[in-house]
Amino acid sequence: MVASSTQRNKSVLVIGAGLGGLAAAISLRAEGFDVQIVEKNAQIGGKLNFKEIEGFGFDLGPSIFTLPHLFRSLFERAGRNMEDYLELESVSPHWRNFFEDGTTLDLEENPKLMRAELGKLPGDEEHHWRQFQEFMTYARGQYDLVNEGYFSKGLDNVWEFIRHYGWRKLLFQMDHRNSMAGSIADHFDDEYLRRIFEYFIKYVGSSAHDAPGYMNMMPVIQFDHGLWYVKGGMYNLARGLERLVRELGIGLRLGEEVGKINRAGGRSVSGVTLEGGEELSADYVVCNMEVLPAYRRLLSEPPAFMRKLERFKPACSGLVLHLGTDRIYPELAHHNFFYSQKQSVHFNSVFQEGKLPEDPTIYLVAPTRTDPSKAPEGHDNLKILPHIPPIDPENPHTMEDYMRLKERVIDKLERMGLENLRKHTVVEDLLTPVDIEELYNSNQGSIYGVVSDWKLNRGFKAPKQSSKYRNLFFTGGSVNPGGGMPMAILCGQKVSDRVVSSEDKYRS
Repeated sequence: MVASSTQRNKSVLVIGAGLGGLAAAISLRAEGFDVQIVEKNAQIGGKLNFKEIEGFGFDLGPSIFTLPHLFRSLFERAGRNMEDYLELESVSPHWRNFFEDGTTLDLEENPKLMRAELGKLPGDEEHHWRQFQEFMTYARGQYDLVNEGYFSKGLDNVWEFIRHYGWRKLLFQMDHRNSMAGSIADHFDDEYLRRIFEYFIKYVGSSAHDAPGYMNMMPVIQFDHGLWYVKGGMYNLARGLERLVRELGIGLRLGEEVGKINRAGGRSVSGVTLEGGEELSADYVVCNMEVLPAYRRLLSEPPAFMRKLERFKPACSGLVLHLGTDRIYPELAHHNFFYSQKQSVHFNSVFQEGKLPEDPTIYLVAPTRTDPSKAPEGHDNLKILPHIPPIDPENPHTMEDYMRLKERVIDKLERMGLENLRKHTVVEDLLTPVDIEELYNSNQGSIYGVVSDWKLNRGFKAPKQSSKYRNLFFTGGSVNPGGGMPMAILCGQKVSDRVVSSEDKYRS
């Protein structure tokens, strides 16, 4: 049953069943369009992926669920309740932070617990608490600004920003003069807190030294809206969305890859051609493949056009290591960060020099803290992710380079408390940027779409509607508002709104 009573007698072909593609398909079907999804892999979800090895259940992609109201709004568009399709569990603490000198600090949603954690730091607890509160007041101001326009209205470029916000808000309220790291340094004099809050940039795979200051809205996403886990595993979100897709009568062709987007002449496209040669026609095409690979591979656009898109360079990739161990590491929380001693060097290596970091900041997930079913009894399930550069086609890293980094990462974790991690590893799985590019057609193996870099792109991602073809739209992490599960889900909904607006304008 479709939520909208309108039947538009127009068809939409969605390329890719990542979260952005699924959200667009569901929203457009709810608006009365005939929708079909074509997905190259055998299962839906895109980077939200899953693998089971010898009783260990590994979520290969996203590990953190935030901003549940954005997911809820997608189900509501289809006349459904999200809670009938998936169940969320609150995660506490949000993160556990480890430093080389043995200092550990938890991020807690509860203010009393958070203040007690700040008391672990050198210096005066009251001073740290006051700086934390002042920072969060500033961050909430940035979040509210970004949310009421960029998110809620689906703004896509500088001119739409100016029209919506006006010069006064942009010049005097939105923090873009400072970098994210610069504004953090203005609020905190404690080095531990500076490093922790800089690494909220992990959500979009960028550098806190390049991203604009308004990206400091990201802590608000956790502290004010919670941090969650999908009961039974993150991939249950994909399963819930697939159930909804099938209930709504959306066509779903799995294991079939699009080879070409077909031009209709002029400024229009007419559908796609599959790798096997079959042609599928559609009034609208929504592409969940990242923007640059789509224009390059599916439309064979000339170099002059591609140069216009160079500002949308890829965000970072990662070395994604999944370990099953024959012991439990009780010092770990569900989400953990092991910090570089010189985080600015880490950021510079990855984002400016294109080097594999010597001393990376490492994200480590131990989902068995919330969901013991993800490993056999008495065992641990660990996902380990250092951020690394995307693939440089001119000077790619070798498999030997990646393996040396893996060994440095294990050395660091053992040094920082995970004793004999190698000895206790019984299952291992590894994804390199090459694997990520091949699995998901991501731009140069990027995990997070387009990098957030003020000098390069003002923090913007690519627009949702093609500048060249009036009925071609894009969704996903390479498109505004950017990477991460909630942003991809929001993007798909806002793409639907733009297709509806385009259709209504065309009909009138």
